[in-house]
Amino acid sequence: MSTSILERIFYFNTIEQWSYALLTVLAVWLLSKVLLWTSSQVITRLTRSTATKLDDLLLDSAQQPLILLFTLFGFLYAYHQLTFPDTIDHWVMNAYHAAITLGVTWLVARIVDALIREYLIPYAEKSDSKLDDHLVPMVRRGLRSVIWILGVIVALNNAGYDVGALLAGLGIGGLALAMAAKDTVANFFGGISVLTDKPFLVGDRIRIDGYDGTVLEVGIRSTRIRTLEGPMLVVPNHKFTDSMVQNVTAEPSRRIKHELGLTYDTAPDKMEQALRILNEIIDTHQDLLEDERLVSFTSYGAFSLNILFICYIRKSADIFLSMSQVNLDILKRFNEAGLNFAFPTQTLHVQQEAAS
Repeated sequence: MSTSILERIFYFNTIEQWSYALLTVLAVWLLSKVLLWTSSQVITRLTRSTATKLDDLLLDSAQQPLILLFTLFGFLYAYHQLTFPDTIDHWVMNAYHAAITLGVTWLVARIVDALIREYLIPYAEKSDSKLDDHLVPMVRRGLRSVIWILGVIVALNNAGYDVGALLAGLGIGGLALAMAAKDTVANFFGGISVLTDKPFLVGDRIRIDGYDGTVLEVGIRSTRIRTLEGPMLVVPNHKFTDSMVQNVTAEPSRRIKHELGLTYDTAPDKMEQALRILNEIIDTHQDLLEDERLVSFTSYGAFSLNILFICYIRKSADIFLSMSQVNLDILKRFNEAGLNFAFPTQTLHVQQEAAS
């Protein structure tokens, strides 16, 4: 009974032939895993004394693709033990060649990725420039994409497709896709511009289009900024080529500008005292402020005597704490000196007519 079942024809071959082919593929798969595991143990012992990690790296990266390739070779051997019509043979062989090509592509992609991970990334982390930290991931993804695109093209060619005609047929569709993806392309080149021109770096505080915040991440498509108000702002990279960007962190110093208005009943000696107080505040806070300054009685306003006060916060000082300290000192010392700030007022003079 069992013999009759094994001799039954199923898709051009007996059950016995199908079983033998399946066992052959499984045996090759298991044998490849055992051989690669054994060889890795031997090679690991032989290379343990070497200073370079390149041999271990290549072995680890190649194991899984090599198992796939050995299994495909076993599949080919098992397939040749079966009998199929020419049309099926042609289709299977094309698929086999395409699978071999994709397996080799996987092998190359893993090796290249491992080399970048082992050598380029540690180098970028050790360097002082932050540009490397952004370029290396982009190079890694770009190389991986190029390898797989080329691998798929070669696989299609090996599968019997006319790749040239296929690409030509996609020309019009590619043009439409390019038009639809123009913003993505603009963002990509905007990201490249940010990384190469370096108008700002990660951690810098910048202003763009009325937003003010700290740069957290520069990506290929967009840049993430933590605004001073708290929310996360995602800015498309093309904005940095179309808009004015102010790098607050790169400023040599931050200017403080006040137009202080005193009441019109302020005496001349009090005005002179106000000017002295402002100069003394700058001299007192030399750890926070630059020596450069502008303190001047500038104009007679509509309701106040105006003093222009300009000073500069040092780059090493905290901007907001310095501004708070200066402003508090002005308020305290003006109040102690009896100097009154003016506010908008109107005086109404009423002329009474003489009694008739």
